[in-house]
Amino acid sequence: MNSIKQSFNLEGKVAIVTGSSKGIGKSIAQGLAEHGAKVVISSRSQEAVDEVAAEFKAAGLEAVGIACHIGKADQRKHLVQKTIEHYGGIDILVNNAAINPIYGPIEDAEEEVFDKIMDVNVKAPWMLSNLILPSMQERGGGSIINIASVEALHPGAGLGLYSTSKAALLMLTKNQAKEWGQYGIRANVLCPGLIKTKFSAALWQNEKLLNKIEKTLPTSRMGMPDEMAGMVCLLASEAGAYMTGSVYNADGGYMIAG
Repeated sequence: MNSIKQSFNLEGKVAIVTGSSKGIGKSIAQGLAEHGAKVVISSRSQEAVDEVAAEFKAAGLEAVGIACHIGKADQRKHLVQKTIEHYGGIDILVNNAAINPIYGPIEDAEEEVFDKIMDVNVKAPWMLSNLILPSMQERGGGSIINIASVEALHPGAGLGLYSTSKAALLMLTKNQAKEWGQYGIRANVLCPGLIKTKFSAALWQNEKLLNKIEKTLPTSRMGMPDEMAGMVCLLASEAGAYMTGSVYNADGGYMIAG
């Protein structure tokens, strides 16, 4: 009898998590490391990633910090090369880093803002996935988990371009799953709802707006970063071996709220 619990074990696996010095990314990295993976902590600041890696190591987890601005091609290459040098290959890629520099009507956004959002939220995950593909092929497979948002599925207010970029990420993931399944590579999307992070502070620090949102949610509250980690651990592991090309929400019921 195969052990189901054992199928969640990530020992011997190497994971890159972008945007993992804080918030959802950090919680995901911790979850993967606690399940036995060697984790690469990555964000724009070397100081920030070193701090998280040291914190993980102090807790008995295996981690290394490699800074990377995912919007820059040379830094993406550096991240992948350094990971392979340090750990020998890549089995799990979590494309979590994203930006949302604007809040307001779509007609008010500048063209440069559109380009910046698409560059970081769509182009960077596509190119980073392409860069790790040879290593995953070599290792006989892998798991790509792209972090989108419920905004990709349902238009909110004032987040039009961000929503558009995340909707594009959904289709990119489905194409990755379809084209790369032949190599044993799976690709899935996690769509968080409103999670208490610095990234979403503009929403939850507005008490009136927060109360309005929480009233509509079946769970009656916003989510915490740690509540995103479990789904990623499932999708990264053998326990999720038959899950690919799919979109999973962790939104407190936002998508069914009236």
